[in-house]
Amino acid sequence: MAGPETPKLMVDVVIPAERGVVLIRRASEPFEGKWALPGGFVEVGETVEEAADREAAEETGLAVEVARLIGVYSDPERDPRGHNVSVAFLARVLSGELAASSDAAEVAVLDPSSVELAFDHARIIQDALR
Repeated sequence: MAGPETPKLMVDVVIPAERGVVLIRRASEPFEGKWALPGGFVEVGETVEEAADREAAEETGLAVEVARLIGVYSDPERDPRGHNVSVAFLARVLSGELAASSDAAEVAVLDPSSVELAFDHARIIQDALR
């Protein structure tokens, strides 16, 4: 018997760089073509920190280390796919070179105020850099 439907758990990762923040251009809907933080769904058996490390590596080519929790974003309207709750982390780069892969069409270091961001990622970045 199936239990009640509950929100899905996601992570978003803010990776500050000299000239801005590491952002990916989304290769799929929702917000296809828009810039966003690297992130995605937490897999069963994985901690949110492990998911943040994995998603950052998959989407940006960078190995990162979670520095601190930025916050938990749970507005039921934040994601058009459904009620997805995101745990957002600030991370620092350990190694690697920027290379888009997985569901990222492009990856770049950008000034987040210079582009249109997907989801509630402008708010997450503001909270991270505060």
